[in-house]
Amino acid sequence: MIRAAIVGLGSWGKTLVGSVQGPRNHSDDIRFTTACTRTPANAQDYCREHGMQLTASYESILADRDIDAVVLATPNSLHESQITQAAAAGKHIYVEKPFTLTLASARAAVAAVTRAEVTLAVGLNRRFHPNMIELTRRVREGQLGTISTMNAELTAATGFHRTTTSWRVNAQEEPAGAMVSIGVHLVDAMMHMAGRVREVYCVAANRGGPHGDDTTHLMLQFDSGVTGLIYSSVAATRNHRIAVYGTQGFAEVLKPQMDTLRFIPTVAGHASHLARIPEPEVIEAPGFNYVGKSLTEFARCINAGSAYPISTHDVLHGVAVLEAAIHSAATKTPKPVQVTD
Repeated sequence: MIRAAIVGLGSWGKTLVGSVQGPRNHSDDIRFTTACTRTPANAQDYCREHGMQLTASYESILADRDIDAVVLATPNSLHESQITQAAAAGKHIYVEKPFTLTLASARAAVAAVTRAEVTLAVGLNRRFHPNMIELTRRVREGQLGTISTMNAELTAATGFHRTTTSWRVNAQEEPAGAMVSIGVHLVDAMMHMAGRVREVYCVAANRGGPHGDDTTHLMLQFDSGVTGLIYSSVAATRNHRIAVYGTQGFAEVLKPQMDTLRFIPTVAGHASHLARIPEPEVIEAPGFNYVGKSLTEFARCINAGSAYPISTHDVLHGVAVLEAAIHSAATKTPKPVQVTD
């Protein structure tokens, strides 16, 4: 059993804890024994309920030999320094996305982890949903033929529930609208299917939320020739969809929790093919705990001494895409993505 500390016990930190030791979720691989928050008075009841010790000191967590790993749900600007400190202390690290906000800081953090030989995981948890795994497998194995484009949407109304004191309303922590908070999930999904991104064009705007830019459109050009279009917003009804169009078929993953996968093969050969569109193949996987799965996989990799399924190459390239998107939104121009290898 990996003994972990949750660092940052806001709403998402509590979601992480609940995904492995909540009333409906239990993991035999990882358990949170300690919590660190800047406002411990607000977390005493929660920590008591979940059997966690409470501290306001990150340093005390790093010095505690009874803690194997840290899980960082902290402001994005702190990630590099906190990862570097944890690696130096010999702690395994699970850090919420985005890994960092710049490629330079991402490289420094990865270098610290490599020197310390600890396990690194990034919370791109949607990769672990069985429907996303199946969609990615079909794309990469050529079942959809040559891919022309991918379209994706991820929305939530969280922007309306953030307080003025939340670090998430700070544009320095979450630039480019909804790109940082949720759009990076869609970027990662597309990269996992189509490979490296060459160029991006990002538009961010306020479309009704109370705290600045809340909505983002991102166009992507991949080295492979595939194109991508992403819409993300924290000021819209919760939804998720990612669709892939290929010469041999169309596939999409639908619903806020990605419960449904649909696949329709291409029918070709004569002019009446529009009347012969087959019934879609539908796969249902409702209620899958992909957040808990990502943490459980982290613990299993620690115990096995193996690398986390999301490689440092993908982590670095994802940050390079994010940095280019941030610059594009600020300048209102397309931006090339820095090469990471």
